[in-house]
Amino acid sequence: MTTTAAQASGASGGQHGQRRLPPLRDLLRSSAGIAIAMAVMNVATYAFQMIAARLLGPTQYGAVASLMALLMVVAVLQLGLQATGARRISAEPEHVGQIERMVLRVTYRAALGLGLLMLVLSPVVHTVLRLDSIVPAVLLAVSAVPLTIMGGQSGVLQGERRWFSLAGVYLAMGLARVVVGTACIVVSPTESAAMLGVMLAMFAPAIVGWLALRRPGLHARDADRHSEEHTGRLVVRETGAASLALLAFFVLSNLDIVVARNVLDDREAGLYAAGLILAKAVLFLPQFVVVVAFPAMSTPAQRRRALLRSLTLVALLGIFCTLAAWLLSGVAMVFVGGAEYADVESRLWVFAVLGTLLAMLQLLVYSVLARRGTRTTYLVWLAVVALVVLSSQAAHLGSLAAIVVAVDGALFLALLLISLWRLKEPVAED
Repeated sequence: MTTTAAQASGASGGQHGQRRLPPLRDLLRSSAGIAIAMAVMNVATYAFQMIAARLLGPTQYGAVASLMALLMVVAVLQLGLQATGARRISAEPEHVGQIERMVLRVTYRAALGLGLLMLVLSPVVHTVLRLDSIVPAVLLAVSAVPLTIMGGQSGVLQGERRWFSLAGVYLAMGLARVVVGTACIVVSPTESAAMLGVMLAMFAPAIVGWLALRRPGLHARDADRHSEEHTGRLVVRETGAASLALLAFFVLSNLDIVVARNVLDDREAGLYAAGLILAKAVLFLPQFVVVVAFPAMSTPAQRRRALLRSLTLVALLGIFCTLAAWLLSGVAMVFVGGAEYADVESRLWVFAVLGTLLAMLQLLVYSVLARRGTRTTYLVWLAVVALVVLSSQAAHLGSLAAIVVAVDGALFLALLLISLWRLKEPVAED
């Protein structure tokens, strides 16, 4: 609205009618700024992956890609904390002080617990992912701590609608990774150096979040109000339910690279990882749609329409990306590693299809969370089992990609039909 008005005034030609566009700070203070910040974060994140693919080569990058996939699975606790904090504060702003303190308390304890758990499991990660040493697995465990803390902080900021601070968290996460991560790889092009860069970069958004929450929140005057609905036990329970639902999706969307590391040779696994750069780019390209649609999907009267409109938009973006990957495969190769990964060029459109399916599945999962449903996520776990069983028989990259697309496609159709049936009338849960 501001931009349109400014342009209209400028078109009139009057000296006093000329207005400058809103500065970046003002833009980031609006909800539209979140979409921009998330876009920058995603571009920076995948810029790091493209740089890593070029500097490390297929074998080393295949290991880093599998670690990054595991980190995304670990991040479900972060997302569960964010969803819980944002939903509770938005629903009951009069209790924001109590909710903020309780969410952050649970967040710090969960971060420490998850970090210790991943540290204990680091030998398992080392063995399963066939890493050169245990060091990258240990660095991954340390990364889980600031990543989880960022989730609770983001949930508080999102619930309080502090868009500028939340945008700063997202920007810090993306920009720090590409800058620090690239610097570490340039110094030492190894999987350990890459994960050291990722670990160090994870502290940047947590520090931004801590700085934003040093001062009382926007509703601190209500901090003395209490409700039995926001105890630590209930926050933990809701966070657990949301995290399990998201875990199912992230296991499904990241399991294939782990399978690839075990059923394909190192080179083909590296080629598959390069193709997944495009798939994940298509997955996260419409992430802003989830952010914008989530409030409407939380409202019974708007759920069905919001879901259908959002799925349509995601599908259109996916079709565009798939056609681009097919018709401009040579250009797309620049973004997935270059000539060293040329053997995957003819299949890039398949990875674009995979990314589109995952983006629509993600939207359906958040639709379930918005209506506080849980039972349909069991189907996602069933798809995980099916993917493990079927993909273990894959003989080469093409067959593995076809199996993953088939499993994800079947799951999408099943969840879509169930969601449309559930949304015929407002319901409290699945």
